[in-house]
Amino acid sequence: MSNRQAANDPVSAAIENLYRAESRRVYATLVRLLGDFDAAEEALHEAFRAAMEQWPREGIPRNPRAWLVSAGRFRAIDAMRRLSRFSPLDEGTHDLPGEGDDPLAAVAAGEDIEDDRLRLIFTCCHPALQPEAQVALTLREVCGLTTEEIARAFLISPPTLAQRIVRAKNKIRDARIPYEVPQPTELPERLDSVLRVIYLVFNEGYSASSGTDLTRPDLSAEAIRLARLLVELLPDPETMGLLALLLLQESRRPARTTPDGDIVLLEDQDRSLWDRALIEEGLALVDRVFAGRRVGAYTLQAAIAAVHARAATAAQTDWNHIVTLYDMLLRLEPSPVVELNRAVAVAMRDGPEAGLALVDAILARGALSDYRLIHGARADLLRRLGRREEARAAYRRALELTAQEAERRFLQRRLADLEK
Repeated sequence: MSNRQAANDPVSAAIENLYRAESRRVYATLVRLLGDFDAAEEALHEAFRAAMEQWPREGIPRNPRAWLVSAGRFRAIDAMRRLSRFSPLDEGTHDLPGEGDDPLAAVAAGEDIEDDRLRLIFTCCHPALQPEAQVALTLREVCGLTTEEIARAFLISPPTLAQRIVRAKNKIRDARIPYEVPQPTELPERLDSVLRVIYLVFNEGYSASSGTDLTRPDLSAEAIRLARLLVELLPDPETMGLLALLLLQESRRPARTTPDGDIVLLEDQDRSLWDRALIEEGLALVDRVFAGRRVGAYTLQAAIAAVHARAATAAQTDWNHIVTLYDMLLRLEPSPVVELNRAVAVAMRDGPEAGLALVDAILARGALSDYRLIHGARADLLRRLGRREEARAAYRRALELTAQEAERRFLQRRLADLEK
């Protein structure tokens, strides 16, 4: 249905809004009730199709989410029952999932700390799966990101990622991996992958990999919700550090774009627009973790965000402290992306020439050559040094690698400024 049709049809508009807000929660509950990813996906679409047919006549139910779960579940059971009639091998022995269960009670159970999306995350992050598959599967099944969006996050091709997801689903089915939150003794070994998933989900929401909008608030909000659930379930220092990082980053959202959706750089943001409640909550978590002296990578990133949050103006930012924190992060978790972020901080502390030398060293090793942000950062440093031709070439390379419309407009404006 078109946006114009939805605008003229309040019920259809409500269903579309419900799909955006609730479809992955409904899907997670259907996975638990049906025990199969593909059956749950089909049931989800059948449920929304039924809503489009029935709700305009009957009205929107009091509990739309429970209605959708119930409709999807019973349609899936009917489909399995029909299939069993035509399958002699299964006739009389087909085990239909949870026919005696009350789907409304199942939905209510999903509201507590061990909600269905959290169960689904731990299932997707089971140790039997490869780490890359754990993250990809969770982003696809829990959050509904497309294969293309996830592939960009991993810097791999969509077909490679699709194969990875299919293999992971098959592994879960064949190994009969349970759909549950692990026992407390099993949680620590499963936590790293779960935290990484939530981090990547937030990043996609904070800075969308493609599309017309710079951000996807629904994904950011979901990542924060899941991080809060994890902190309550397992108050591990790194879990608290991740939540602190997400809160401090999210606090800047109102100042990150203009009313027209254009990018506003951190140094140019109106800090009075930053969400002080999120900042205070994030700072308290950072201080709590550092007091315990067991600091991990997410907590260090949160500490870097805290330095920005504590600076009343961009000019008051303690860049020396930020570089020190990046030094600690590099020792703990060395990666070219961390090196790039440190190089930008060094440029702010010591000048663009010092930062450019570090960026060029990363590229000289062959790292991040197809990563749009390193070419954008290099272009900015060249621009600040007055090396206009090289800056233009770097901006063009960043443009080639950028699928996000707001980023493209920003880079195009930088190029136009250099052409003047």
